[in-house]
Amino acid sequence: MLNEIEDILQQALQAVDAAEDLKALDEVRVRFTGRRSRLRRILGGIGDLPGDQRPSVGQAAGKAQRRIAEALEGRRLALERAAESEAAIDFTLPGRPQRRGHTHPLSATADELVDALRQMGFTVADGPEVEDEHHNFDALNTPADHPARDEQDTFYLTDGRLLRTHTSTVQIRVMERQPPPVRVLSVGRCYRKESVDATHHMVFHQIEGLYVDRGVSMAELKGTLTALGRRVLGGDTRIRFRPHFFPFTEPSVEYDFSCTLCGGRGNSDGGRCRVCRGTGWIEIGGAGMVDPEVFAAVGYDAEKYTGFAFGFGIERVAMIRHGIDDIRLFLESDLRFTRQFGSG
Repeated sequence: MLNEIEDILQQALQAVDAAEDLKALDEVRVRFTGRRSRLRRILGGIGDLPGDQRPSVGQAAGKAQRRIAEALEGRRLALERAAESEAAIDFTLPGRPQRRGHTHPLSATADELVDALRQMGFTVADGPEVEDEHHNFDALNTPADHPARDEQDTFYLTDGRLLRTHTSTVQIRVMERQPPPVRVLSVGRCYRKESVDATHHMVFHQIEGLYVDRGVSMAELKGTLTALGRRVLGGDTRIRFRPHFFPFTEPSVEYDFSCTLCGGRGNSDGGRCRVCRGTGWIEIGGAGMVDPEVFAAVGYDAEKYTGFAFGFGIERVAMIRHGIDDIRLFLESDLRFTRQFGSG
């Protein structure tokens, strides 16, 4: 009797798996669990068995009945899901066209800047975004009481390290392992505790250049930046320097490019230019001659070598070129924004 129950169970499970639709599955149910099925006859005849066989036969028959019921239910759910999936697809409809991806406006701007500087002899260097205070501040001649080192301005980690506040850290690392001449540029993300608004963000992207050799002058710095501005913003672009202070350069300047929209006139379409706000100039970034204290930190002889460094935000250039008035748009991953800058 026990062998017969096991045989019924195996036949039922095979039949359940083979059922290709709900109608066939119902026929399997009737065949193996209906009132006239072999299993139901065995369950109905347990009372006629000898007393010592009843418990084992009853347990085996009940277990087989439960397993068949579970298999039927599982197969029913699977067939229903398959039927719903097929019903939801109309194979007569044309396929949806696939959108082609394209370069993000920040990446495109960075690539163009890097390409222009490479043609001037600069090579790309990279460095970590998680830095130590030495490379981010000390080696760049930033005093211990400088406001930039405050926790209100810099993201410090629990282990004492920090998220770099500029890509100048890469320049320090290059000079530590490479003697002059050095002509490198660094590109990457930086982090500062800024209040996020239309023109400021806690995450931004910088590009910085460094040139160190014998006899490097301020004139070469101006020539490099002028050539870069004309490559990116147009052949008529002019540059001006304004005195400034940075701990790692001396003398230090901020530099502006002439406005690309109004041509430096300060007015456009009969009113004040919306890009330069009537000044005729667009503030770009900071630059200067490398401070001798920075050379001392990396082991360069300031009596033999001079150098210049410059840097600016990639978002700033992209906003000027494309007329974007909110820096937050670059990091919000809104396809309505990014699809305006390519064919995808």
